[in-house]
Amino acid sequence: MPDPVPMVELWRGPLRESLHAGHAAICDARGAVVEGWGDPQGVIYPRSSCKMIQALPLVESGAADAAGLSPAQLALACASHQGSAMHVAAVADWTRGLGLAEADFRCGSHEPDDRAERLRLIRAGEAPCQFHNNCSGKHAGFLTLARHLRAGPDYVAIDHPVQVAARAAFEDLTAETSPGWGVDGCSAPNHASTLAGLARAMAAFAAATGGGDARDRAMHRLTRAMIAHPGMVAGEGRACTELMQAAGGRAAIKTGAEGVFVAILPDLRLGLALKIADGATRASEAAVTALLVRLGVVAADHPAARRRLGRAMANWRGIATGTLRAAPGFPAAP
Repeated sequence: MPDPVPMVELWRGPLRESLHAGHAAICDARGAVVEGWGDPQGVIYPRSSCKMIQALPLVESGAADAAGLSPAQLALACASHQGSAMHVAAVADWTRGLGLAEADFRCGSHEPDDRAERLRLIRAGEAPCQFHNNCSGKHAGFLTLARHLRAGPDYVAIDHPVQVAARAAFEDLTAETSPGWGVDGCSAPNHASTLAGLARAMAAFAAATGGGDARDRAMHRLTRAMIAHPGMVAGEGRACTELMQAAGGRAAIKTGAEGVFVAILPDLRLGLALKIADGATRASEAAVTALLVRLGVVAADHPAARRRLGRAMANWRGIATGTLRAAPGFPAAP
């Protein structure tokens, strides 16, 4: 397996203090790898970067239309949100509309990343609930599909009709038989693929026109929902939201745990996927920014790009301490 290539480095004074290496692939609408770094054929877990694939059966099956889901709710089905009051209320409203309750979720609860909501819970003496889980939008989508299919309540089981449909969509779009799966942080199965396969799936979304078959229409709707509602996909201050806003409607962008990022680029008809080998989030955000800048999707001087690439690091007194920047030669064509 080819070694990961240097992508992001941190400099402090005259020395390079840290180096993050990784792999990346860009695929075209035919599914071919047009550019690659490191090992595009390396097998990874996409983690939350593949939520739009997991949401495909929700739309394709007619479940989304039967439930009257809005574009904002479709974006939430693809989200790793902050657990802000806005996100929690949206999931709660969706759940009530299904005639279900928080206890029907299988994602578990954790403290929200959103500071205002976390402080509200502390002051009120309340514990976080499953609606605060960053994957609760995806699980609301799973519940909607399970109800539509009249399937059982354990919708995260690997053999449940919801997960069977999710795996079928994943293998179809990656054009690969997944070599295995693991349990994600939210308890749902997460199927492995090559990095190139994940980029190929994103390219399929990018090529969807909305005028084709049910799969094409579903991919187009989910992409447009993410682009139209970037705040639902992540939240204030988050890379996914800010980079989508910076792209001005030209990209749907999604992170995954352990240094994974993907981008759907409809006007270029390209899909992008990357994985930082050490799993560092700061590096994956910088690397995807570098690729989006290189592709002309995000301006290098946009505040969202500057916050993640080439930015000065400062200590608690505001004294400049170093710089996080792209490694030499990345992302120049290999």
